[in-house]
Amino acid sequence: MSDSTRTHLVIPDCQVQANDEYLTDHLGWVGQYWLDHRKEIDVTVCLGDFSDLNSLSSFDKGKRQFEGRRLAADFEATRAAMDVLMAPITKFNRKAVAIKDKKYRPEMHLTLGNHEYRINKTVDSMAELEGVISTDDLGYTEAGWKVHDFLKVVELDGLHYSHYFYNQGNGRPIGGNIETRLKSIGASFVQGHQQVLQWGCRYVMGKPQMGLVAGACYIGRSPADYRGPQAEEWRGILMLRNVHDGMADIETVSLDALCRRYEGVSLAKFTQTIY
Repeated sequence: MSDSTRTHLVIPDCQVQANDEYLTDHLGWVGQYWLDHRKEIDVTVCLGDFSDLNSLSSFDKGKRQFEGRRLAADFEATRAAMDVLMAPITKFNRKAVAIKDKKYRPEMHLTLGNHEYRINKTVDSMAELEGVISTDDLGYTEAGWKVHDFLKVVELDGLHYSHYFYNQGNGRPIGGNIETRLKSIGASFVQGHQQVLQWGCRYVMGKPQMGLVAGACYIGRSPADYRGPQAEEWRGILMLRNVHDGMADIETVSLDALCRRYEGVSLAKFTQTIY
């Protein structure tokens, strides 16, 4: 067994929307942080729901807020947001080509979420759309990601990644505290899907297992708008250091920290000024 360790950069749900009030400045910060730490980062994982795809939301259909949503606009907004995220790396590589230096080619995995799966559900219910729309229209593969099907589990250095993990009996997402999830999943895991930040570990026959719910990564909206007045969220990215055999040292990097680093002001002041 190798004694080497790796570092994982984890990007939680971004839920990009085709709406001017949900802008993407923060994705530029994430991309720059990624580039700045490229010598440390061995693999980057996006946990899915990068796109919101609210034009395909069955939950909102028929409601007042559904009016005006268009799938083409969702695709365009998603691709534009991905360009913002990847822009620092793209710029770096163009310069590298110009000076005949080595390009940065990161290992990148994206686990599709239930929001992206709305495309599959739409095609299943409207067979005439087969071959017309697909998750390829989101541009993830073109941007360099290795895209994994919704709910497929990707194992990296003993950590099991998926947008979420589900109960084998009823198909519903496994919830509860981290210890409960670990008992149900049976292995070290990292997931998105929920906007809270939770982590913990348990020991099984002397061997540790860790679980991590990674929060969210978006700005410009209040959790109260869609989860009620008492909802709380954590927003940022995570660096998992010394990843080995399913364990890691967890470093949180909040959007506020990224904003202070790249804009020179707090996130609260930035959003109040810009938005």
